[in-house]
Amino acid sequence: MKWYSLRNADILSSNEIIMEAEVRPDSPWFSGHFPGEPILPGIAQLEMALDAIKRLNQKNLRISAVKRVRFKQVIRPDDKLRITVAPHKKDALSYPFRIIVNGGLVSSGILMVEELDE
Repeated sequence: MKWYSLRNADILSSNEIIMEAEVRPDSPWFSGHFPGEPILPGIAQLEMALDAIKRLNQKNLRISAVKRVRFKQVIRPDDKLRITVAPHKKDALSYPFRIIVNGGLVSSGILMVEELDE
């Protein structure tokens, strides 16, 4: 069972993916960040962006580098997330991403990925 619920995932003709998800209150991520004031850590947000990239490419990928990542707001249990990812126009292994909650930018950056050997 995934630690978040995927409500919708659309791949647009521009090769951009938009995923709508929410993190369940019982997610193990919330147990350590922070008792009485749960927030989703940045590494979990990067994993969600990577999941979107994997869905877009239908390949087994991992993060090889992270660039220009900014965490601007916190994500709390049951927040409705909108995750957008698209390949960089000049680098096929580079993916700018954004995570939005209630119309506000929560985090953004660029993930560099590489294919895993199976």
